[in-house]
Amino acid sequence: MEPFLAAAVQLTSGSDLDANLHAADALVRSAVARGARLVALPELFAWRGERAAEKTAATPIPGRVSEFLRTLAAELRIVLIGGSFLERGSDAGKAFNTALVVDTDGSIRGSYRKIHLFDVDLPDRVSVRESDTRDPGHDIVTAHTAVGTIGLSVCYDLRFPELYRALTGAGATVLAVPASFTFFTGTAHWETLLRARAIENQAYVIAPNQTGMAPSGIADYGNSMIVDPWGTVLARAADGEQIILAEIDPAYVARIRAEMPCQRHTRLPFPAA
Repeated sequence: MEPFLAAAVQLTSGSDLDANLHAADALVRSAVARGARLVALPELFAWRGERAAEKTAATPIPGRVSEFLRTLAAELRIVLIGGSFLERGSDAGKAFNTALVVDTDGSIRGSYRKIHLFDVDLPDRVSVRESDTRDPGHDIVTAHTAVGTIGLSVCYDLRFPELYRALTGAGATVLAVPASFTFFTGTAHWETLLRARAIENQAYVIAPNQTGMAPSGIADYGNSMIVDPWGTVLARAADGEQIILAEIDPAYVARIRAEMPCQRHTRLPFPAA
């Protein structure tokens, strides 16, 4: 497979679905105009608002957000990683945080529901309980697309390396990490974790992040990145809504894995995918 350009889209999404989709559409089109064949959106790109409103904001599949992604990918003939969005769940009070991968013909190749939910209570500092309004997924998901096999994850998943080892074991050469990483944790861990996941799994990592101030009042880190299988940061965003681009070379993945054959040397089995 020949090298191709990938893009990560950095957004500041809020509680206006139409405005968010309009912003995403414009930036995706800009990335494609610059040559991107794979474009990735951040976590909750379509809607972010108050926890109490998530039940109403969640959409089904098929629905408004999934059809937006399918239509855009088919029109532009790209592989589109639909960041994540709130998918209406079976429990009327909760949603899944779902990432879709759509292929060049508009077909959904992968649907991943975020497995790890962020629940933390720090007295007099912060209290975040994703599980109050969201259900966890249970399946490890890879998407076989026109540009290769993509392993899916979302934000907090980044802290669980066993997930990425399972994705690599299932054939992933590109790992997607759409995120809403906060400024506080981002400054400490974002780059380190992204580079570690790339090095450990000898895969490209594409990590589009939210930027600016979230509706919750917590600042997001931005600094969207594309990292190569050697751990080199190929592209990194500054502040504000923007796109970054970098070349993805499948042959380079094969070369790194041949020259440093860690996956063949492991003495422990890959987790079941």
